[in-house]
Amino acid sequence: MKVLAMAAFALAVASTAACAADPRYPNWPCTQAKVPDISLAAVWAGPALDDAETKWKDDAKVTALVSKLSARKTPMDEAEKSVKEFLAGSAADKTANAKLLFAGLFDTLNAQRSQVMNGLERVSRKQREAADKIREESIQLQALQSATPRDDAKVDALSNQLIWETRIFEDRHKVVRFVCEVPTAIDQRLFALGRVIQQEME
Repeated sequence: MKVLAMAAFALAVASTAACAADPRYPNWPCTQAKVPDISLAAVWAGPALDDAETKWKDDAKVTALVSKLSARKTPMDEAEKSVKEFLAGSAADKTANAKLLFAGLFDTLNAQRSQVMNGLERVSRKQREAADKIREESIQLQALQSATPRDDAKVDALSNQLIWETRIFEDRHKVVRFVCEVPTAIDQRLFALGRVIQQEME
């Protein structure tokens, strides 16, 4: 019966996640609301980016710095210091460079965010399929356990399979809960870096 209890727990988790989902985004597994894209106006109050939105990729220094700053492994204090060092210079250069740098960060972090969110929805679909399979196999196991005569070999084989599948389901659920925090962390990083860039322009 322990196997069926594990399976029931996995199905309860799946059911709770399904109920919590935004009906507009049926595959979104997080309790956090899904915001598909970051609005530029929400994170940037500086001058219009204009052609910086495409030209930032042509500047080797900017692309290298954007890569460093957008990496979550780069501590924020180190990232802020790098922004200040990069924007040291004349007012004209500072504005142009600031626009290029933020355009690159906005583009890159938005892309990272979309990639994470798409991955979460892929895993959510797999979890739904796994829950359906666990449900079907739980019913099969109950039937095998109640059968007369009882085939213990089949009961053991299906029990072991259910244990394995339920553990995979639970492990994925734990990972999803952790990864659900990532889009918010990316939002916060972009907002914080945008604020530093704007402060350096003043």
